[in-house]
Amino acid sequence: GTPSFEAIAGVLAAVGYLERIGRAHAPLASGRRAALLAAFEAIRVYERSLSARLVAGISGLPGYTLLGPNDLARLDERVPTCSFVHRRWQPAEIARALSEEGIAVWHGNFYAIELSEALGLEPGGMVRAGALHYNTPAEIDAFLAALSRIGQSRGLTRG
Repeated sequence: GTPSFEAIAGVLAAVGYLERIGRAHAPLASGRRAALLAAFEAIRVYERSLSARLVAGISGLPGYTLLGPNDLARLDERVPTCSFVHRRWQPAEIARALSEEGIAVWHGNFYAIELSEALGLEPGGMVRAGALHYNTPAEIDAFLAALSRIGQSRGLTRG
């Protein structure tokens, strides 16, 4: 068949994007490979700082339970995506309330039904929020402030 020209163009654009990040962090990088390696390292370091902020923030909020490693010394064992639950509010309610504040998260079991059942989280599952290299510390802080407000509220708006 016909090559997937749109996929080829997408991959080229993604590599170019990462190369620009790498060159911004290592302007003397010689060649594309060196620039990509610099990009991956810069992204890893930055996302680790966001992950620390996210993990510490969720762990410190009353009523919330962060799933997975929450020891900041073990951040290298996780990605900057956090799954969590609240003792009172269902994951769908939290996701809806965050959405009303313009914050996008996911809720459910994420096709890991056996894990969700083993953790006693069904049928509601959990909330999942992630931070990536294009997020800012201010966005993480806004997310945590919204979670705090939701956790302290007497009732959530139902759609």
